[in-house]
Amino acid sequence: MDRRVFIQGTAAGFITLLLSGCGLALQNMSAGSTAAQITDKTSKGGNKMKITVITGSPHKNGTSALLADKFIEGARQAGHEVFRFNAAFEDIHPCLGCDRCGMNGPCVHQDAIDKKLMPQLLAADLVVFVTPLYYWGMSAQLKTVVDRFYASNAKLCGSGKKAILMATAYDAKDWTMSSLTHHYQTLMKYLGWEDIGTVLAVGCGSRPVIERSEFPEQAYQLGLKI
Repeated sequence: MDRRVFIQGTAAGFITLLLSGCGLALQNMSAGSTAAQITDKTSKGGNKMKITVITGSPHKNGTSALLADKFIEGARQAGHEVFRFNAAFEDIHPCLGCDRCGMNGPCVHQDAIDKKLMPQLLAADLVVFVTPLYYWGMSAQLKTVVDRFYASNAKLCGSGKKAILMATAYDAKDWTMSSLTHHYQTLMKYLGWEDIGTVLAVGCGSRPVIERSEFPEQAYQLGLKI
């Protein structure tokens, strides 16, 4: 497979406001209006799974970190095994496009992605992507991890894994998450993985705001029901 084809296929204060919505006005979200989409494809207390949660926020106590915390709480309560990889706080490096991995590893970067994350990722039944919305897409930290999937393409593609996307954004427009979710769905199609749910926390530009919203509970319930 040609690498170019692969690539083509594929508040925390002012920075959060700027990157996730360029300072657009916050819209109030009523309890009855939600951007979360939880599908009915989960195991509902069936087989216990190995879950890898990959976070992309550089804020340890940020909005998306809360979603990850609540999901993991629910998943562990349901008896699942969970491994968490906080990309922003690990020694990681971007893909160089050198092709020395041959799409079947190992990567020339002997960093935390290759040594710490990849064994857990390959063994996982479910992969959870968690990110704040930065300029209408995933954070650079999470994108770095996703780009490095290339080194294990032969093992990841067609592996039949399940996946979940959880994201937070300052904006609450009806199109706020459209670019991110389209990218995610494209990844699912390419990898042959099954999307089993999303929690899209729009209108949540700061920790106090998301704490008062319904989204942390939705993340918890999603973890609990899989």
